[in-house]
Amino acid sequence: MRVGSFVLAAQFPGQGQGEALHRAVRSAEVAEEAGLDSVWLAEHHFVPYGTCPSATTLAALLLGRTRRLRIGTAVSVLPTVHPVALGEQAALLHVTSGGRFSLGVGRGGPWVDLEVFGAGLAAYEEGFPDSLDLLLRWLREPRVGSADERFPFREVDVVPRPQEALGGGGESGPEVIVACTSPSSVRLAAQRGLPMLLGMHVGDDEKAEMVALWNRHARAAGHVPDGFATPGHVSAGVVQIADHRPEAAETLQKAMPGWLRQGLEAHVTVDGRKRAMRDPQAYTEMLCGLHPVGTPQVCADRIAATSERTGITRFALLVEGSGDLATTEENVRRLGAEVLPQLC
Repeated sequence: MRVGSFVLAAQFPGQGQGEALHRAVRSAEVAEEAGLDSVWLAEHHFVPYGTCPSATTLAALLLGRTRRLRIGTAVSVLPTVHPVALGEQAALLHVTSGGRFSLGVGRGGPWVDLEVFGAGLAAYEEGFPDSLDLLLRWLREPRVGSADERFPFREVDVVPRPQEALGGGGESGPEVIVACTSPSSVRLAAQRGLPMLLGMHVGDDEKAEMVALWNRHARAAGHVPDGFATPGHVSAGVVQIADHRPEAAETLQKAMPGWLRQGLEAHVTVDGRKRAMRDPQAYTEMLCGLHPVGTPQVCADRIAATSERTGITRFALLVEGSGDLATTEENVRRLGAEVLPQLC
């Protein structure tokens, strides 16, 4: 079992953006001290839901401050960037960290980001597969050119080549993971043999169905033989540890609804389309029911049950749901000291 933290750099009501980012960095440092496997970094623009606008930049900082942790993006939003620019960043982090970097990518949403960065709505609605394929070529081939309508360019050398990483991470370049929220995105990842990042808003049954769908499409594409074990999919969730389960749930129910309300309300669509927003209180209660929230034993049992039902053995757990730095640090330390030993 490989358990890591999921870091949003969330700005809770009454907090500054610097405070949110400091808590994010500190929680990652504590994750290494506590023996966690990895830290996964979210990326958002123009909203307090998450104050990190560049997951690769924050990953670079954390790779420099740690020695053992795997640092991943969850996710880098591919429609708003040039795939080669993201590929260069990923290769650089992979090579200089000795293979400790994972690149998670996703479509993002129909947000005003597409306007600000000049990508346009088509990049979100139609362009993700082509952008993903160009990114993969950059990470796997020595020279790359493109006839893509959005990104045409002559053939150029890939520098640095990610296959030249030191420290045992140089055989195939950085790991690439795709955020999947629909059957079409599951099919896209499976056809390319890429593992999935599955969100914290869905439970074990739906995740198990997505894994089964991935397996069917991957076999059809010739990526896996019959009897193939589930690859490195990652299950996102929430964790809050306390001596009593009601105490853990109360910690989240006091803090998360305010953060969710101000964070989700701040999202602006690029084309004025209407969108439904989850009820923050009900969503928090749902998350507490789906994920490891409670005593160390309850949390260990919850993680083990998810793994048994889905076949997934990698976890990215939101540790900052309290909104408080000291409580977040304690949460991470208890996850390492009191939960992980029960999962070995």
